[in-house]
Amino acid sequence: MSCTQKENSADLIISNATIWTGNEEQPYAEALAVKGDTLIAVGSNADIIKYQSSTTEHIDAQGQFITPGFIDTHVHFLYGGFALSSVQLRDAQSPEEFVRRIKEFAESQEPGTWILGGDWDHENWGGELPTKDWIDQYTPNHPVWVTRLDGHMALANSAALKIAGIDNSVKNVVGGTIVRDLKGNLTGIFKDNAMDLVLKKIPPPSPIQLSKALQAAMTYAASNGVTSVHHVDGDLSTFQTALKDKTMITRIYAMLPLNQWQLLDEKVNQEGQGNKWLKIGALKGFVDGSLGSHTAAFFSPYTDVPADSGFFITSQEQLYTWISQADKVGLQLAVHAIGDKAINTLLNIYEQVEKENGKRDRRFRVEHAQHISPADIPRFAQLNVIPSMQPYHAIDDGRWAERTIGPERIKTTYAFKSLFDAGAKVAFGSDWTVAPAVPLEGIYAAITRRTLDDKNPGGWVPDQKINIEEALKAYTINAAYASFDEKIKGSLEAGKLADFVIIDQDITKIAPEQIKNSKIKQTFVGGQSVYKKQ
Repeated sequence: MSCTQKENSADLIISNATIWTGNEEQPYAEALAVKGDTLIAVGSNADIIKYQSSTTEHIDAQGQFITPGFIDTHVHFLYGGFALSSVQLRDAQSPEEFVRRIKEFAESQEPGTWILGGDWDHENWGGELPTKDWIDQYTPNHPVWVTRLDGHMALANSAALKIAGIDNSVKNVVGGTIVRDLKGNLTGIFKDNAMDLVLKKIPPPSPIQLSKALQAAMTYAASNGVTSVHHVDGDLSTFQTALKDKTMITRIYAMLPLNQWQLLDEKVNQEGQGNKWLKIGALKGFVDGSLGSHTAAFFSPYTDVPADSGFFITSQEQLYTWISQADKVGLQLAVHAIGDKAINTLLNIYEQVEKENGKRDRRFRVEHAQHISPADIPRFAQLNVIPSMQPYHAIDDGRWAERTIGPERIKTTYAFKSLFDAGAKVAFGSDWTVAPAVPLEGIYAAITRRTLDDKNPGGWVPDQKINIEEALKAYTINAAYASFDEKIKGSLEAGKLADFVIIDQDITKIAPEQIKNSKIKQTFVGGQSVYKKQ
């Protein structure tokens, strides 16, 4: 082999595939070639075979479907890793099942061990919130702090309250709720900012525990075709250790809390924004809470609780101050806003800050953007604000959202199509562990909008369905754009990272209802196989 041939030869070739590239100039291909961690060619079988040498690994895809690696733009990655080995409450369908699972999990743990995670959903059994009285008799030796799947409220048992030093005399918290019964006694439910009363007493995990959680999370992500994540919970040290130890198989864009903007600015100035494995530069903030906890902020009251319209977790004044200061030093803002009032307020702040600080490519993000006032939909594209959304929430919340906010407001709830039609760059994620980090299920949700209870076979708010191409873009090239990475990933073209996924069937051709049943066969990150279905 000549030197020129060797320089042009691929380490890996995959042929006989149906490749959706995400590249508008070459939407489909049959084969691709990888050298090192980079794609060197994408094209027909005939185009790619010339890159083969005696040392090239050659995989015959046998007609299977390939997409760019999925990018999940909103995960709680370490929490998710821990949750994989914690008590599983998401699909508990009754109070009895909820209690039984906690009881059995407690019996498997050493006395004194905190029982965390859970991800319960009280809507599964009609909406009654759990109380500490349900579980106290089964957990006298285990402090319990199990969260609702949205992460905006949690249940503490009496053992946890004792450790936290909380009793009935505890005062209410601004931006949070402490739920009490009719006699004024604590039920054990804490919402949003009130959760900090217990959270600060939970022992932090050890570095070894954090490392194990990260490895579990990355393995889970790879098995679902996820090659990059946007982690919204800070905690850079665990990722930095994995980077140093060369154990990363998932690319991570790690955000710090909004109130730590000065710390992030200092870190970026001293160390830069990172590399293709671990990148920083964004801040995660909160405007309001969640729909399921009745803490999302709306202009009008909740339909089922007319005295309540939700609340801001962070005041408008404080949000403006932090966002303005962080933007002045060039950091990206990604702020949680769910209710229409919260979204409107955040868009107003973004617009004001851009006017004051001058135009640049800042790519403000609204995390969740769930319940949008119709007048605010075109503003996303006009302001180049990215709606970072989680389509699985639509088929989950759609089971009960109408009774919570009424038939009119749901018309622009999870308004995927309206946002795409208005020109917004919609990016998709999961909010794992609030929802599964399974892009194929997210794509299914965005296209069909069939709720989990199957009571909406034609789709819940069907006018907001999108097509397969739009859903794929939201999980790939648009998601890469959301972290300023569209030049290195998000589509399959020469010169970009070789992050891609092999799926057992062409999800652009099958019935939309079948997409969730498709299987990830193999996941590649930087040209290396990080998952292969056995």
